[in-house]
Amino acid sequence: MNTKKPNGRALLPIVVFLILYLGTGIWYEYIRPTEGQMGFYIMSVVVAFSIALIVAFVQNPSLSFEEKIHHCAGGIGDDNITIMLFIFLMAGAFGGIAKQAGGAVSTANLLLDIIPGSFAVPGLFLIACLISMAMGTSVGTITVLVPIAAEVAANGGFSLPLCVATVVGGAMFGDNLSFISDTTIAATKTQGVEMRDKFRVNFFIALPAALITLVILIAVALKGPAVSVGSYDYNLLQAIPYFVVLIMALLGINVFLVLGIGIVLFMLAGAFTGTLTYITAFTAMGDGTAGMFETMIVTILVASIAALIRENGGFAAILQFIENHFSGRKGGMFGIALLTALMDVSTANNTVAIVIAAPIAKEISEKYDIAPEKTASLLDTCSCVLQGIIPYGAQLLIAASLSQLSSLAIIPYLFYPMLLAVCVVIAILREPNY
Repeated sequence: MNTKKPNGRALLPIVVFLILYLGTGIWYEYIRPTEGQMGFYIMSVVVAFSIALIVAFVQNPSLSFEEKIHHCAGGIGDDNITIMLFIFLMAGAFGGIAKQAGGAVSTANLLLDIIPGSFAVPGLFLIACLISMAMGTSVGTITVLVPIAAEVAANGGFSLPLCVATVVGGAMFGDNLSFISDTTIAATKTQGVEMRDKFRVNFFIALPAALITLVILIAVALKGPAVSVGSYDYNLLQAIPYFVVLIMALLGINVFLVLGIGIVLFMLAGAFTGTLTYITAFTAMGDGTAGMFETMIVTILVASIAALIRENGGFAAILQFIENHFSGRKGGMFGIALLTALMDVSTANNTVAIVIAAPIAKEISEKYDIAPEKTASLLDTCSCVLQGIIPYGAQLLIAASLSQLSSLAIIPYLFYPMLLAVCVVIAILREPNY
């Protein structure tokens, strides 16, 4: 438990980061947009956090430089941070080889070929849920499925914003529950809980939102005429590894073993179907791990900043604020939810939001006797709610770019993230307040 004297000025590094990152993003996305550039990707999140770390080092002159380095090393060397970094590497390799082997496209086409044309829109939601859970990435799922959703909308006469939003919603469902998602990894490892325990808590929040979304989409489908959306090509052998990985993850098998077996299965499937060679397989794995480097560097920087903020009394200041404005277990849970949501709105990255909020959330959960698996669930769920709605997040920006729509046109049809927010509130209200 944190016993430092509350010091609001210790939070200055976070303020500096938000001004740099969020300020630059808003300026170049909405005030002075640059053609061919997404405003929120002009300022590197790594650079913004690096400057914030410098600010943290400048603070508290009573500590020597060597003492500050020691605190940073302690934050980076935490067991859960180390495990998280290793899982990020394996998840990157898995994602890279799965994509190169053609697994995602074959899986999507297989499922879409089975679903009747009139139910293509609710089918898109189910497919996005399954693929995102198997892939562990909402952005990857959106990249694969939005072009298919656009084709379904054109062939079946469906609303394009509805089809695209349906894919985004399903992608966020899977990202929130996947055992190999970076958000799940970050949420569980920072709270020191098993993924299956967080999944059990999370499932009963996410499932009602998904079922209501599915009912809404089925109602929309039933109101429309019978249509045909055409047939899609797939290779069953390329799709099987995803289903194996999904089943193993749901059985609670160690995530390292799940990812390792998944990589081997995709190697074999790609070799048999001709989509992979020795060179392309290992190049794809290298590209996949390289794609995780920024997330890993951000994790290291945030762990360092968090250690200094804690030492300087910043976390104590946040805890004091929550104590003054929230009461009991419900209040603590609402505090964690609000903290995570604000971090996601500010950073436009759900993994980064979790990494920032996690150490503070851990102290809040200890203060209010909140089970760590519930804290992990709140971190993951609340970050996914906002990440699935904000128009400047990677998910909506990529979906809008691939479908030639504006992010704002997609938002009214984002049933799942909005319903998930309602389910989070209901879940907290149902908690005993002692």
